[in-house]
Amino acid sequence: MPKGWLPSYLNLDTALAQFSAVIETQAQRHIKPLHQYIAIRLVIEGGFHPDEITPHPPLLAEGSAGRVRLRFSEQAQRDNGQTVLGGLKTKDIDVVVAKPGIGPVVAVSVKGTGGAFRNLTNRMEEAIGDSTNLHIMYPGLVYGFLHVMKAHRAGTPDLAPNDIAVNEAGEVVQSIRRYHDVLLGLAGRRFVRDDFTRYEAVSLALVNSLEGAGSLFDRFPPADSPLNLHGFFDTIYRIYDLRFPYLAASVGALKRLEWHESSPALAGLGSESEMLARLGYRPRIT
Repeated sequence: MPKGWLPSYLNLDTALAQFSAVIETQAQRHIKPLHQYIAIRLVIEGGFHPDEITPHPPLLAEGSAGRVRLRFSEQAQRDNGQTVLGGLKTKDIDVVVAKPGIGPVVAVSVKGTGGAFRNLTNRMEEAIGDSTNLHIMYPGLVYGFLHVMKAHRAGTPDLAPNDIAVNEAGEVVQSIRRYHDVLLGLAGRRFVRDDFTRYEAVSLALVNSLEGAGSLFDRFPPADSPLNLHGFFDTIYRIYDLRFPYLAASVGALKRLEWHESSPALAGLGSESEMLARLGYRPRIT
């Protein structure tokens, strides 16, 4: 059985439930839980040291190489973002992994939309500008763009037509489908010489807002879409490994860590099946 203090946003569904429930957006209360979920996942699954990540996740890493253990720490958690120097201007990024002496190596920008889906082209302009700005300064940066939307259903009381994401037939409206198709052209940047406007990983996720609130609307994007959230983190890890530890194998600090199986954080999640159910992904264990 799980024991001890556990973070609120270990699992994607808990973070998405907050996004679905919160209406106020000015203080980012709707989206900050996703920042924490991503930061935690980049540690437990990704093998990045928690001290390299902003916002700092509620995790501490202790021990030497080969026997590094993770433990949860409520006091270690921070909510601040990271300001990164771009080629054209500075940019506040939601989640950043920065290696000492090297700089930012992984970044994830998270956008949330609750309506006005006909205005998605404005988001596209912002996304292109952000990627270009940062890749000019850091061509090797592995940059991910995650856009979550509330899957408001037609027939919901007091819902404006422009705020409907899923029509009466249960299909995603055309404006979101077009946005998906345009986003495809921004995904898949693989080599440092590639187009700076593209991201290494892009994902579009619709979140149920009523029935099953907090869960993904699994009918869109399709399972085989490059924008499906299930492949987002694997893409980030794969490209990071190609760019950094592969090219500089002698620089040990670039290698992603593996956590010792006796880590208090992992042991506190229960049995292996309980751990997988609670996290929704597999920890990076020695």
